[in-house]
Amino acid sequence: MATYEEVKDIPNHPEKYLFDVRNESELKETGVLPASINIPLSELEKALNLPEEDFAQTYGRVKPAVDAVLIFSCKAGGRAARAANLASTLGFTNAKAYAGSWTEWQAKQS
Repeated sequence: MATYEEVKDIPNHPEKYLFDVRNESELKETGVLPASINIPLSELEKALNLPEEDFAQTYGRVKPAVDAVLIFSCKAGGRAARAANLASTLGFTNAKAYAGSWTEWQAKQS
């Protein structure tokens, strides 16, 4: 599990990836986590299977290596857990969910 402190420190760790798996409409309502990449859960498998060049072109970052730290966030943690499990199934060895997700982030920012 990823912690609030780890997620807050993501901008200082370009080798780590923070994926927000909420839908775009949700992000417009609430805002975004700093340094996060939005890939809705329904598109995640396709995104993580993209060739490196296509991933970089679509998301503006180099595709993560299979051993890179991948942190997944959503609104309350459910989709983040499913996303981390999916990434693990695809061979990513350091995938984890941010259990508190946006709900915790927002509470600690105020």
